[in-house]
Amino acid sequence: MKHLDIYIDGASKGNPGPSGIGVVICQSSAVIKNISEFIGNATNNIAEYTALIYALKEAVLLKAEILQIKTDSQLLARQINRIYKIKNERILELHRQASAIMPAFKKVTVEHIPRENNKGADKLANQAVKKALKSSG
Repeated sequence: MKHLDIYIDGASKGNPGPSGIGVVICQSSAVIKNISEFIGNATNNIAEYTALIYALKEAVLLKAEILQIKTDSQLLARQINRIYKIKNERILELHRQASAIMPAFKKVTVEHIPRENNKGADKLANQAVKKALKSSG
């Protein structure tokens, strides 16, 4: 059974502002894929959800069966785990997109972790923003 640990993060310079996502996909504690993408202007929460969607789509391509997703966004973790209600329409739409992909796996857990345990994804998200700002400036 293919089990992946996935670290996700979104970064926004300004809220909203230029934003990026970072995803680190690990199998047996070895990094097998990094994703760093500029997503344009967004809020931090939209960036976090976009990172989740990228991670889920990539896991489908990697034919994963069990996902353990780790995020430093307490809001995203609690919304996905249905502890918090979603009031924002844009976030609700992204939540629906993520929820529509999740049945492709035998099991998906989304866990809130401390920011210092998510440095890889954070670095990738910030790199995407910096790279985009440097090329436009």
